[in-house]
Amino acid sequence: MQSSWMIVASFFFASMGVCVKFAAEVFSAPEIVFYRSVISLVMMFSLVRLRSIPIRTPHWRFQLWRSASGFVSLLLYFYAVSLLPLALAVTLAYTSPLFLAVYLGLFGKARLGRGMLGALVLGFIGVALLLRPTLHADQLLGGVIGLGSGMLAGLAYYNVKELGERGEVEERTVFYFSLLSTVASGVWMTLSEFHRLDLRGGLLLLGVGSFGTLAQLAMTRAYKRGNTLVAASLAYSTVIFASLFGMLFWRETLSFGAWSAIALIVASGVVSTWFSRANPAEQD
Repeated sequence: MQSSWMIVASFFFASMGVCVKFAAEVFSAPEIVFYRSVISLVMMFSLVRLRSIPIRTPHWRFQLWRSASGFVSLLLYFYAVSLLPLALAVTLAYTSPLFLAVYLGLFGKARLGRGMLGALVLGFIGVALLLRPTLHADQLLGGVIGLGSGMLAGLAYYNVKELGERGEVEERTVFYFSLLSTVASGVWMTLSEFHRLDLRGGLLLLGVGSFGTLAQLAMTRAYKRGNTLVAASLAYSTVIFASLFGMLFWRETLSFGAWSAIALIVASGVVSTWFSRANPAEQD
């Protein structure tokens, strides 16, 4: 089943999270975003040139909103990974389908029926339970940052959907996202402390970029060749892989309350995905 490629993508996304968490011990979030983005930029520019796709876009406003929201979302996600157990950071970032459903109801033509509203209420109850009392006082900031990542990722996916409906080329959308992320994080790096690369740090950053790229390729194949709704639901297997990696590398253990909150968020995310019929294939 082609949709099962999403499980492969989830494994690579969780692997990227592991590299981010280790790299965050030395590098700042803007530095990690920069190295992650520049690898993607080189690959996407090469792909655009290879396929003779014009760089210029007639939909620059949507491209700007998609790129800006995606960049800040990615930055916040890397901050959250450095502050929280990996599974919790990933779960909060995966609230994006809930926010996407809200944006579709507010700005799009979609109507929030009873089923969708029920899924959203269920999801945000899970968020409330996860933020408090599950998280300790010193983790609340990381929780809010992770939730902000999911909120902005939902906005990025909404703009991706708008671009797709206007016939924008997928490769060009990813190219502009990578370009803005590289430039913005590069400028940010010049205003903060720069950490020199050593062998371990270089390998970790290479892992961030490589695993992220492999995840993108596997995810794109899952959405393109498989069932969109099944693939979107399988994306939540990232939470499972992140939980296993957290226990393996950092001996992270979650309480019953935390697992219950995660289950609510995942369940509501799957349900809202089926109702919204949204395809987030171009996620960060």
